[in-house]
Amino acid sequence: MNLEIKEFLDSSYERYHNASFIQTDPLQIPHKFKRKEDIEIAAFLTATIAWGQRKTIIRNADRLMKLLDDEPYSFITGSSQKEWTRFQSFVHRTFQPADLYYFLDSLRRIYLDEGGLENVFNLGFQKGGIFESIQHFREVFLQWSPQKRTLKHVSDPGKGSAAKRINLFLMWMCRPDEYNIHFGLWNEIPASALIIPLDVHVGRVARALGLLDRKANDWVSASSLTGNLSEFDPLDPVKYDFSLFGIGLEKKY
Repeated sequence: MNLEIKEFLDSSYERYHNASFIQTDPLQIPHKFKRKEDIEIAAFLTATIAWGQRKTIIRNADRLMKLLDDEPYSFITGSSQKEWTRFQSFVHRTFQPADLYYFLDSLRRIYLDEGGLENVFNLGFQKGGIFESIQHFREVFLQWSPQKRTLKHVSDPGKGSAAKRINLFLMWMCRPDEYNIHFGLWNEIPASALIIPLDVHVGRVARALGLLDRKANDWVSASSLTGNLSEFDPLDPVKYDFSLFGIGLEKKY
């Protein structure tokens, strides 16, 4: 174990792991809700569009919640298809209305017929960990014949994707947090099993610190980085997502 790197990561974690983090992060969107299902749906949809500038992500996610009448669960499970015409103007980069329609309809079916998002991910996790959890979710979520263009918005670790946005969602849902930044709503998937949400920025910092030596930001790299971080905290390796984010923001690497 490199104690110098651990101390560096821990100090960054302490700086960024506090309530003020939420004020500038897309995580603020699901924090607007109290109902478990509302938090889950808000978090899932926010994580789905979590690429690009953070201000744009927050603005568009907030707009989407308003289109859902700020009651995502009730709207998705109880509204008529006629009411969904309001989503025709929603766009986030390459995430278009056609994609959103499928996402909302799939979520409706999952909550009405599949026991909800938590149940779907848990069933997959019981088969063999986070990889199987995501794969099982993907099979369930995409079983209702989406357009080909929509498939790219549901990451496939089976084809090598780092599945950054799904891992981000799982971190929000599963990781217990003494400051209530992450929700820790789901108990069957332990924090120790989670995979770091690996993107270009996290990868850049990790390589500069010697925590990752592969060039690709793929599933193998995400798993490798998580394994290296688990040497510093085996029960909660993904907590260092705060650290890597903060180090990258400060450009201290």
